[in-house]
Amino acid sequence: MPEDPTSARIAMTTVANAEEGERLGRILVEERLAACATVIPAVRSVYWWKGQVETAAEALVMLKTVVEKVGLLEARLKELHGYETPEFVSIAVEGGSEAYMRWLEGCLGGA
Repeated sequence: MPEDPTSARIAMTTVANAEEGERLGRILVEERLAACATVIPAVRSVYWWKGQVETAAEALVMLKTVVEKVGLLEARLKELHGYETPEFVSIAVEGGSEAYMRWLEGCLGGA
C-alpha cells in the first residue's frame, strides 16, 4: 500500500461550466480512473487560442488518481470533453497522509 505517495497524481482540466465538470468528474470516478473529482466552479482563464489572446469564465476540475491510470484518464477525458483541445496536466504528489494514500489507491482498485 502507498506509504510512498510518489504514485499519486493530481490531473487538472478546465471546462465550460461547473455542470460539465460534475458530469465529467462523476463518469471518471464511476469508471475508477479517478478516486475524486473536485470541481471549482468559477475561474477565469486567459490564454492563446488560434492566434489571439482569449478570456473565458470556466470551471476547474482537479482529479486525484495514480500514475498507472494517468494515460487512461487522459484518453477518456478527451472522449468526454466538450473542448476541441482540452487542457490536461498531471502533477506528481510529493507527500500526503498515509491514510489518504491508502484510500486513493483503494478507490482505484489497488491501481
